[in-house]
Parts: sequence; structure tokens; C-alpha cells
Amino acid sequence: MNPAFVPAVIVGGTALSYVAALLIGVPALVPFLNVAPAFPFMIVSLRRGRVAEAIWRMLVWAAALAVCATTISYLGPAEARREMFAFLLTGAGPEGDIRLFLPQHLAHAAVFCALAFLTGALLAMPLGAMLMNYMAYYAGALGAASAHPWKAMALAWVPWAVIRIAGFVTLGVVLGGPVLGRALGFEYRLRDQGRWIALAGAALLADVALKWALAPSWREMIRSAAGW
Repeated sequence: MNPAFVPAVIVGGTALSYVAALLIGVPALVPFLNVAPAFPFMIVSLRRGRVAEAIWRMLVWAAALAVCATTISYLGPAEARREMFAFLLTGAGPEGDIRLFLPQHLAHAAVFCALAFLTGALLAMPLGAMLMNYMAYYAGALGAASAHPWKAMALAWVPWAVIRIAGFVTLGVVLGGPVLGRALGFEYRLRDQGRWIALAGAALLADVALKWALAPSWREMIRSAAGW
């Protein structure tokens, strides 16, 4: 396939994964169906030694996932994420308290990295899709309950979450390489990927710092867009 067409195939396939999930009707399969359109292209890039290309392709996938899942939630929201709505209304909750959100972030990062390294990202990327669907569900439900839905949904994807997603995607690709290389017979040395690991680590640190500093003021912007 012409590489220029790959992003469009990933985006289209990600959108269709939700249609397939609806037809199959097994919620546990949704994250795996979400990952299926992009994962083969990631492997192709890694086989060719193009780690940056593999990361870029998975970032395109993550963006498509965010847009699709948020739109679906907006068009047909059920019960909103209670703790996030509580934070927006009262300021209380883990989102605004580093003592509460930092352990959760560390746990997610540790589990994700372990799954990426041990399974060649086969389980890590679906975990990432599940976490993103959770976030998108909140963003879409927020938009449906807001006076200015598109502004509210855009603000709901807070910058630190976007940075965290980029960090997780990078770690998933890079740490998944050794197992994929051994299983599929291509050369891949994790020790050559120090730059990407450092960038991903910096992204996760930036996520915590920005969330700690900006969550209270960002909450007020979201409340304004929501008309609450």
C-alpha cells in the first residue's frame, strides 16, 4: 500500500471498528477491535526499522479514536462520568488533588509499560484504547449537557491528557518492539530507543505538572463553556 494512504486507512478503519463493535455486541472486545486497524501498520513500520513512522501512525490512530468515541458519546450519551462531573461542579475529586491522581497515573503507566514489554503491545494498546474510550465518553457526555457543546468537548480533552496519550503511545510502540521482533523475525534493539523513551517519560512528567497546575483554572473554563 502507498504509505500516503495509510493514515486515511487507519482513520477509516478506526471509525468502522465502532460499527463492528455495535454489530458484535460484546463490550469487552471493543478495545481490541479499535486497535485492529492500526496495529498491522505499526508492525510494518517496525519491521522496516522506522520507529518514528510507527509512532506517528499510532498517534494518528489515537486521534481518530478520540474523535470517533467523543462523537459517539455526544450523539448518544448515557450516564456521565460521575466523578468528573462532580469535579466540574464542586472542585472536589481526584482531578484537582495530586495526592489522589498521582497514584492512579503511576499505576496506569506501570501496567501499560509492563503489558507493552511483555506482550509486544498486544495487550497494552487495547488498554490504552479502553482508557481513551473512557475519557471520550466523559467528553461527549459533557458536550451533550453543555450550552456550547463543541467548545466544551474541545476543552474536555485537556492538554495534559493529550500529552499523556502521546507518551503512552510512544512507550507502547517502543517497548513492544522487542517481543514483536523476536516473534516476527526482524531486528529491533530497545537500547537504541533511548531518545523515544526519554521523550515519553518527559511527556508523562509534563502531564502530572500541568494537571497539578492547571486543573482548577481549566475547570472554570469548562464550566463557562458548559453554561453551568
